Amino acid sequence: MSALLTLLDVRPGVDADHWIGPASGPAGKRAYGGQFMAQSLAAACRSVDADRLPTNMHLQFLRGGEAGDDVDYAVTRVFDGRTSSARRVESRQQDRLLTAATVSFAVPLPGPQHGQRTMPPESLPESVPQTGPAGPAPSMPLAELDIRIADDTSSGEFVRRLWWRATITLPDDPLVHTLVAVYVCDVYMIDPALQVHGHSMQARTHRSGTTDSSIWFHHPVRADEWNLLETTSPAAARGRGVVTGALIRSDGVIAATVAQEGLIAERE
Repeated sequence: MSALLTLLDVRPGVDADHWIGPASGPAGKRAYGGQFMAQSLAAACRSVDADRLPTNMHLQFLRGGEAGDDVDYAVTRVFDGRTSSARRVESRQQDRLLTAATVSFAVPLPGPQHGQRTMPPESLPESVPQTGPAGPAPSMPLAELDIRIADDTSSGEFVRRLWWRATITLPDDPLVHTLVAVYVCDVYMIDPALQVHGHSMQARTHRSGTTDSSIWFHHPVRADEWNLLETTSPAAARGRGVVTGALIRSDGVIAATVAQEGLIAERE
C-alpha cells in the first residue's frame, strides 16, 4: 500500500468509537495539519451509515503533534436524525489534546444547484511547472503527489492557484478521494495571508501556523485527476489572518469551499 493510503487508513482503537491514525514520520518533526484533518474525517466517517456523506468539517488546532507517533482519535456521536448526523472528533498523543473537530453528514437531497467556473486555458496545470508545496513538507509523501503553484497578482489581489493530483493508483471509493483532497488542501494554505504583505511561511519572518480550518463539501472529487485550489486572503488583524477559497475540479465544478485562520504574528 502507498504511504498516502496508509496514512488515511485509520485502524480500530480501544473501542467502537476510538481509532488510531498512523504516524506520518519522520520522528522529531512536527506533524502535518492535513493529516489531522483527513484522519479526523476518516474516523468520523466510520461511525455513520454509508448513505450519509460529509457536508462540512471544522477543526481547531490546539497543539502541535509529533510526526513520528500514531494519533488517537475519539469520536462522539453528537446527533443522528432521519437525514443527517453530527460527530465530534478529538485527537490525542500521549493524552495531550491536539485537535478538536466537528463533522456534519447528510443524505443527499434534491434541490437547486450552482457553482461552476470557466477555466481559462492559461491556468491549466500542464502550463505550470511542477513546484511542490510552497515550503518544506517533510511529513508528506510528496513522491505520490504532483503539486503545481501559480501565484497571480494581475488583478491587484494576491491569488494562489495550487493545482494538484495524486500520482498513485487510487481505489474507486469516493471517500478515499475526499480524504486525499482534505489532506492535500491544508498544505501551506495560510501562506497567502503573508504573501499579501510580501512575506511567506517559508521565509520564517513571522510566527505562523494554522489555528483552525473549515471545509464545506458540495460535489465528489477525483483525487487522481487534476484539481485546483484557488485561495485569497480577505483580511488579517491582531496577528491572525484568514484565507478563503474554492476547490475546483478540472471540469470547472466547485467541489468544496474552504476557509482557514492562522497565526501570522511578528516575531518578538
